[in-house]
Amino acid sequence: MSRRTEDAPRLPQAQVVAERVFSALERFLHVEAVSGVALLAAAAAALVWANSPAAHSYHDLWDAQLSFGLGPYSVSQSLHFWINDGLMTVFFLVVGMEIRRELHEGALSNLRLAMLPLAAALGGVMVPALIYFGLNSEPVLREGWAVPTATDIAFAVGVLALLGRSIPGSVRVLLLALAIIDDVAAVLIIALFYSGGLQLSGLVIAAMGVLMTLAFQQIGLRSAWAYVFPGAVLWFGMLRTGAHPSLAGVVLGMMTPVLPMLRREQPMTAATRALNDFGQRAQGGSQDPRELMEPLKQLSRAQRDLLAPVVRVQMTLHPWVAYGVMPLFALANAGVDLQGVDFAAAGAGSVVLGVFVGLLIGKPIGIFLGSWTAVRLGWCRLPAGLTWPGVILVGCLGGIGFTMSIFIANLAFVDGQLLAAAKSGVLLGSLTAGIVGLIVGRLYTKARLRSGAIPESSASAAEERMAERRGG
Repeated sequence: MSRRTEDAPRLPQAQVVAERVFSALERFLHVEAVSGVALLAAAAAALVWANSPAAHSYHDLWDAQLSFGLGPYSVSQSLHFWINDGLMTVFFLVVGMEIRRELHEGALSNLRLAMLPLAAALGGVMVPALIYFGLNSEPVLREGWAVPTATDIAFAVGVLALLGRSIPGSVRVLLLALAIIDDVAAVLIIALFYSGGLQLSGLVIAAMGVLMTLAFQQIGLRSAWAYVFPGAVLWFGMLRTGAHPSLAGVVLGMMTPVLPMLRREQPMTAATRALNDFGQRAQGGSQDPRELMEPLKQLSRAQRDLLAPVVRVQMTLHPWVAYGVMPLFALANAGVDLQGVDFAAAGAGSVVLGVFVGLLIGKPIGIFLGSWTAVRLGWCRLPAGLTWPGVILVGCLGGIGFTMSIFIANLAFVDGQLLAAAKSGVLLGSLTAGIVGLIVGRLYTKARLRSGAIPESSASAAEERMAERRGG
């Protein structure tokens, strides 16, 4: 045993066990399927709660008023409002940063590279919308046309992860790119079709938030906390305009720099200098914490400057969104009282059918037709390792539209019966699409084994880059 090992302090057993537990938990939380499981568990809990004898407490909880005030000024809204319009802004912030990164260096940075997922996403929006329109002719019912057009990234990627590494990396990359483009489409749909008449006063306030953000970037403010106030101003301005305030998150995400801020000294040089300075002070026998703190502060700044703000903030927010914001949204919105929904009521049955069929059948058909058309016309070609059965698998998983579909349903329907019907269609369609995706994935894997195709033991480089962008 080396002298270094002998001199190392012996840690308490409780601390050793705790370190192992937290290390295992950290690895567990970065597994793609886990965030989908957390979302599913929250949705199941909401359904059970809303259909239990304690159902009144479920609705009372989300209707409870939550107030924030400063002096004579105060804002009071329901807990449901603060989750859907407040916390979901953080979700859309992460979405905006994902879009920003893809436009800079990912699947959307090159038109030729982006054409396949773009065409697939376009088909995956158009066909479900057309199916819904075909089943719902009344104007009030047609407001829900966009509900079956969305794809839930967490659920879709989580189900794909359950299929294991036998699925080619190109299938994973296409699904991730498709889901991100789907998010872009959903944001545009919300902004264009589900926002009221824009108020000029709100636009002025929102513009002030944008200008403050740009000014802070110009003067080199690096701390993400510095942008909370401009973000709050932008959020309030969006709320005043009549647009959905959570879209402020997309705006901020798209404005987040994709390159590290310029500094007089390179971050690696600054980090090396700070480490050397710290070592010299510590070896010199300095016991004053104030002397040791300065090089540690410099090292922390250099560490922060090594990563672009869009990468750093997204990686920080991802676990909070995956295991906090999205499950809380599911808990607050998936609680449909199945006994209280009258499917025989005017329009309720056709809304459920339109959403269910749109997700389960419209999405796979639209994604496949969009991809096939783009390849057939010579706009793109299937990447290495991706076959048409793989595209079908992506299409099936694209029918999982939980989070964004429920979000759009809340904007589309004011009538409680129609909203409950739309949510029922989303829950039923997404669950069935996930099961079908697992079955198709298993059949796809067995077919590849029978044909002698070599399963990919590790993700491709492109897949690894996109997985990193997801925060894992």
